[in-house]
Amino acid sequence: MSYLDWAESQLAEIELLSSMFPTQEELDFSDPLSLDLLRSYVEGPGSTEGPPAYRPHFNIKHKMQPAGMEEMDVTVSCAYPSEYPSVLPEITVRCSALNRSQQSQLQSDLSAHLSETCLGEVCVLSALDWLKDHLHLYTCPASPSAPAQRDPALSQPPEVFTRLWIYSHHIYNKIKRKNIWSGPRSWSESADMEEDYDSTQRGRPLTEPEQDGEPAVTLDSLRKFSQFEEAMFDPHGNRGNHMDLGQLYHFLNEKGLSEVFQMYFGIEGR
Repeated sequence: MSYLDWAESQLAEIELLSSMFPTQEELDFSDPLSLDLLRSYVEGPGSTEGPPAYRPHFNIKHKMQPAGMEEMDVTVSCAYPSEYPSVLPEITVRCSALNRSQQSQLQSDLSAHLSETCLGEVCVLSALDWLKDHLHLYTCPASPSAPAQRDPALSQPPEVFTRLWIYSHHIYNKIKRKNIWSGPRSWSESADMEEDYDSTQRGRPLTEPEQDGEPAVTLDSLRKFSQFEEAMFDPHGNRGNHMDLGQLYHFLNEKGLSEVFQMYFGIEGR
């Protein structure tokens, strides 16, 4: 990847964070000029020069409430190297509820998690999610040193099936469309999806034990689509960029996903 590619990823992540934390009390840039320079570098005319010397540095101030504990203020400081996300950002977590030993252990475990799961991808949201799921391990008042001695299994992420919806503008760029298609196709060709899922979950079984006579939950039982494909519903308009939303609703309804239509368009489908 080039410096421009890295800068585009950085700017996209910052814009996403800004939408999630819209106030300065939540998301504060130490040097706003660095953000302006980054945006000018990405959106300006093509240049062979390197990225801006001033690197984005910001603080996310977030309230978290571990299970069974009081709400606490957590500050996540992040600085982007020029090569991020090919290298990890400098992330520091501060929480007044942690003593020095707990703080050090949390920082070490978070860095190890990001190195293992996020290298090459933007990771600030992943860091926040990890903190939400694991902060309670470091704030147990009855056992301050518990994080260093806890069961390693507790550090493993829970098995969660996730369906990602991407709602975007029309994509006409041939290279971008090719990249969108090549990813899922290469995954399908390189490995069986169940095997791929199993490997990402550290070898844990895909099937949960049956309870109260209910059938076991498997990956296939959670799938709504059997393959990656582009669906069109009576395209029309000068560029073929308008479609029949009624047909789209019926398509989603057949998949058991009719609620997505109202979530995206704000109207009842029919």
